[in-house]
Amino acid sequence: MKIKAIIFDVDGTLADTEEAHRLSFNRAFLERNLNWSWDVSLYNDLLKVTGGKERIKYFVTTYATDFQKPADYDAFVKDLHLVKTSHYIELLRKGGIPLRPNIKRLLMEAKGAGLRIAIATTTSRDNVVTLLQQNLGLNGEALFDVIGCADTVQHKKPAPDIYLWVLEKLGLKAVDCIALEDSENGLHAALLAGLKTFITTNSYTDKQNFDGAEMVLDDLNNLEHFYQCAGLNFSGNIVSN
Repeated sequence: MKIKAIIFDVDGTLADTEEAHRLSFNRAFLERNLNWSWDVSLYNDLLKVTGGKERIKYFVTTYATDFQKPADYDAFVKDLHLVKTSHYIELLRKGGIPLRPNIKRLLMEAKGAGLRIAIATTTSRDNVVTLLQQNLGLNGEALFDVIGCADTVQHKKPAPDIYLWVLEKLGLKAVDCIALEDSENGLHAALLAGLKTFITTNSYTDKQNFDGAEMVLDDLNNLEHFYQCAGLNFSGNIVSN
C-alpha cells in the first residue's frame, strides 16, 4: 500500500528549537521579575511535559512550591507564556533557528512527488508560522496541507488527539501516512493514533525510550538511507514494509 502523506512534529524535528525555547522562557521570567532560571538539566526534565503553559504549571508545582500564585493563576500563566512566545519569535526572526539537515529537501521532494505533508505539534501556531516563513519563505506555511498546533485540541502529546485531528483534516487513515518525531511523548502520540513513526533525535531526546518506532536516527544527514528504510523511492512513492 502506498503512503499518501508525511506528518511532521516541529520542535526538535523540523528544527532544533528547544534551546531557543529555554532561553525565551528565561527572558520572560526576567521581564516579569521572577527569580526563576531554567538551566539545561532542569529543562530536560521539564520537557517531559508538552505545551508551554503546561510546562510552567508543572515547574511551579514541582520546583517552585513556595511561589505564591496570584488570584487569577491561569491568566498569569497565559501572560507569561505570551511574553515567552514574543521572545521566541524574536529569535526566529533573527534567523537563528534553521531547519535540521535535509528537512527542506525532504519537504520539497515529498511535495514534488505528490505526497501531502502536514504538521502535528504542541507549539503555538505563531511559532510554527514564523519558523516556516524564516526558512521556507513568506508562504512557507502554504506548503503544508494541514497544520495542527497547540490549541487545536484539548489534550496534548502523548495523547494522540493532535494526530487524530490531522488525519481527520487530511481525510486519510493512519495506514496512509507516516509520522516523523523526535521525542518519546511524540512517539507515543503517533503510535496511539496508529501511525508508523520514524525518530530523529536531538541533544534533549537522545536518551529517551523509543520502543515501537520504525527506526531511530540521529538526523537526516543521510536522507537516502532514510528513504530506503522508509520504503521511499526516488519517484516519491512510499510503500509499506
